[in-house]
Amino acid sequence: MSKRKLGRGVAVAGYGMSKFGVLPGLDCRDMFVDAFKDLVNSVDKGLDPKDVEANYVGCCGAWNWEAQAGIAKWCTDWANLVPIPSTTIDNACASASVAIRNGIIGIASGLYDVVLAGGVEKMTTLPTEGTTLVLATGADKTWECYAGYTFPGLYATMATAHMNEYGTTPEDLMAVAIKNHNNGAINPVAQMPNTITQIMEQRQARAREKGKPVPGWVTEMDFLHDDQYNPMVAWPLRLFDCCPITDGAACVLLVAEDIAKNFTDTPIYVTGTGQASGRALHSRDTLTSIPASQIAAKQAYEMAGVGPADIKIAEVHDCFTIAEVMAISDLGFFKPGKDAATAAAEGKTARDGIKPINTSGGLKCKGHPVGASGAGMIGEVFHQMRGEAGARQVPNMDVNLAMTHNVGAHGTTVVVQIYERR
Repeated sequence: MSKRKLGRGVAVAGYGMSKFGVLPGLDCRDMFVDAFKDLVNSVDKGLDPKDVEANYVGCCGAWNWEAQAGIAKWCTDWANLVPIPSTTIDNACASASVAIRNGIIGIASGLYDVVLAGGVEKMTTLPTEGTTLVLATGADKTWECYAGYTFPGLYATMATAHMNEYGTTPEDLMAVAIKNHNNGAINPVAQMPNTITQIMEQRQARAREKGKPVPGWVTEMDFLHDDQYNPMVAWPLRLFDCCPITDGAACVLLVAEDIAKNFTDTPIYVTGTGQASGRALHSRDTLTSIPASQIAAKQAYEMAGVGPADIKIAEVHDCFTIAEVMAISDLGFFKPGKDAATAAAEGKTARDGIKPINTSGGLKCKGHPVGASGAGMIGEVFHQMRGEAGARQVPNMDVNLAMTHNVGAHGTTVVVQIYERR
C-alpha cells in the first residue's frame, strides 16, 4: 500500500468545551452550544459563524439517554448554523475523533475550507445500572453481552491477561490513577479536580465531623487498597481504576492550511491521521494490547513522517487504568509489558517525565462524556502546544509535536492523530 498523505493541509484554529461533569438541566444541544461559544471566543482573529460550512458531531447514546436521534442536526440548529450540512457519527467512545477525522477529510478533499467538528454526550439521565447497560451495547451483543460482560469486565479481562503475561500488578494500575489525579487536580475543567491525597483528607475530615472512626491511611496506596473506599468493580479493577460517568461537549474549528493564519497566528497543523477497526475480544490473537491502536498509529506516523520518539506529549484513551498501560506500548512509547506497566510509578509519564501522558487528567479525571471525549483530548494538546495550559503546562519541553489516541469500545475502533506547531 502506498504511503498516504492528506490531499490538502488542515489546521486546528480554535477549540471549545462545555463544562464536564454532572450537568442537570442541560441536554446535548445546550452543551454543544456552550462548547461552540467557547470555541468562537478562542479564535484569536475572530470567527464569523457564517464561514462554517459543515458540522460533524460525535454522539453514541442520545437516543437512549435523551430519546433523541440525529443529534448533529439539533446542535447545528441551536448553534444557529442552519442550513449547513450536519452529520451525526456513532463510533462508541471514538465518536468525536471519527467526526473530527471526517472533517479533516472534508477539507483535505477540497470540498470545504472551514469545518466544525466535535462531540457531545448526556450520560447522567439514567441511574448507573442504566448507563452501564447503554454502554454495554458498544460490545458484541451476541458473544460478549449475552455472556454477562460489561465494559469494566472486558477491560478487567485484558488486565488479568496483562498480569499473567507480564507480571503487572494492581499497584502499577493504581500509579496510573495517582498520576492522572495529580494532573486533573490542576485542570480547572476536570470533573474530578482532586489528587488522591486530597480525596483521602476529605474523607478523613468527613468522618471526623460525623464522629465516626477516622480511617488511618498514611499513603495514597493505603487508600487505594481500602475495600470500603475503593471497592472492587471487576477484579483487578477498583473504583479508582475507572473513569466517571460524564455529561459534556467539545468541538474544534478545522480550516484549510492556506487560510489558517486568517484565524490565528498560532494554528496547530494536522500532520497525521489513522483509523482502524478491531475484532471483539473473543476473536483477538492477544488480550494484552489493542491491535487497532497499533495499526492506526502506524498510519498516522507514516503520514506525518515521524516516529514515537518524536512525539512530545500524548492524550491517550484511559477509560480504565489498564487502557493507558496498553496504549503507551501500542503507540510505541514504551516496550510492551513491565516497561509500560511501571512507567507511571517511575514518573516517566508525569508532566515532568520523559513522555508526559494525559496531562489533562485523562478520561479518568477530566471526564469521559463518551461521544465528546476525542474532542476533549484535542483541546489539551491544542493548549499545551500553544503554551496556554497554565499550571499543567509541560515544563522544560518545546511541545511542537503531540498525539491523541481515542479508542471506541474495547478496541473495535481506534483513531490516532498527530499535530504539529510550526
